[in-house]
Amino acid sequence: METLQQIALDPRLRIRRDGAPQADGTAVVYWMQRAQRAVDNPALETAIRTANLLGKPVVVYFQLVSGVPGASMRHYHFVMEGLRDIASDLTRRGVGFVVRAHPPDGFLGFCEEVRPAVIIGDENPLRDAERHKWTIADRVPAPYWTVDADVIVPSRLLKKEHYAARTIRPRIHEHLERFLVPVRQHTVRHRWTSSRRLHSLRPDLPALELLHIDRSIEPTGQFRGGTREARRRLRQFVASSLDGYGRTRNRPERDATSRLSPYLHFGHLGPHTVALAVRDANAPDADRKAFLEELIVRRELAVNFVRFNPYYDQLASAEPWAARTLQAHAADPRPRLYSPQRLERAETHDPLWNAAQEQMVTGGWMHGYLRMYWAKKILEWSPTAADAFAVAVDLNDRYELDGRDPNGYAGIAWAIAGKHDRAWGPERPVFGKIRYMSYASTSRKFDSGTYIDRAGTKSTGDA
Repeated sequence: METLQQIALDPRLRIRRDGAPQADGTAVVYWMQRAQRAVDNPALETAIRTANLLGKPVVVYFQLVSGVPGASMRHYHFVMEGLRDIASDLTRRGVGFVVRAHPPDGFLGFCEEVRPAVIIGDENPLRDAERHKWTIADRVPAPYWTVDADVIVPSRLLKKEHYAARTIRPRIHEHLERFLVPVRQHTVRHRWTSSRRLHSLRPDLPALELLHIDRSIEPTGQFRGGTREARRRLRQFVASSLDGYGRTRNRPERDATSRLSPYLHFGHLGPHTVALAVRDANAPDADRKAFLEELIVRRELAVNFVRFNPYYDQLASAEPWAARTLQAHAADPRPRLYSPQRLERAETHDPLWNAAQEQMVTGGWMHGYLRMYWAKKILEWSPTAADAFAVAVDLNDRYELDGRDPNGYAGIAWAIAGKHDRAWGPERPVFGKIRYMSYASTSRKFDSGTYIDRAGTKSTGDA
């Protein structure tokens, strides 16, 4: 029989506040934030294991927060759709679920009502989320553990910031056999009963009326939130698009990618579910390997970047060689300058860039290959590299359903600041040794005309 000490040794677990469980606690509380799902969730399973040992039920707390920077009605609507699945899945498992909308006393007030024996949370490497966890850890009334629930290989095992896929790949593969296994679902021994019911909002759209939200960016009809929809999309991708993925993934006009990034960002789908479905699929080995490289090595390289580099959303995250070359070319004349407002409205001379921007603004998603081109053109058309980085982050965070995510920040840092890349020649105006992409060279790699026509994009001149 396992013990609490054995649970606490899990490399995915970080002890934020140590101590013995509160003997008079009524439940183990799982404070759900990033991993918004009731299956394939190591944080939830840790809470259930802990509660079973203590002879207590589990209750999940989720808090809708007003005014999250960059978040709009598009993001909140997607979250609410996911909460419906969580509610029904947790009820089936005998776990309580409480949703509240930014109450003044927040999580600490909930703890006063419940008196937790132990508190479990999920990890989020973003700066503000991490800072808040440590602040809360000093004030909660019980031991507080967080679990790295949204990566395959626990981030702590990588120890430091890695500078390229080639440096992190061996470290990840060293641990992959141990961690790329199904997340075991545990049986709840002590069910949360109706007599313990606490005030909770219904996980539906009217709850959003209680929040101050940027309502100017509306939900997109191209994505519906929730674990059920995420799993449906995963099955569809494996069945119809995984075969050939290695050849077609960088062809935006074919749109053969999985489009699972919003579901991974909000935790509606766990990386273990995706990785195991692809690994065990009836598809060519090369295609499965190509996808797993993106899902595990590249995605976890981005998480590593955000966790260990405090400047992940700023030009200051640039590698020294990149900072030097950008500085050397800071005074170079720009071929064109576009204001942030014109960029937001896709009012440039470049029809491919406009099409990508419009895909993001209207659909909440942009093809990964075009995200690179999109960010590099912002560098070319902005007064400074720092301005370009800030504009790219702002547009990405507000319009992309998977905005405010390590992948997005790492992608912008790669495109503008040389992160996870190397110096390239020949040296060019504005870019210096930063890798360059042009309309002509990019269009030769796929049928850009078809992509632009589908977007119905506008253009103010010749590319």
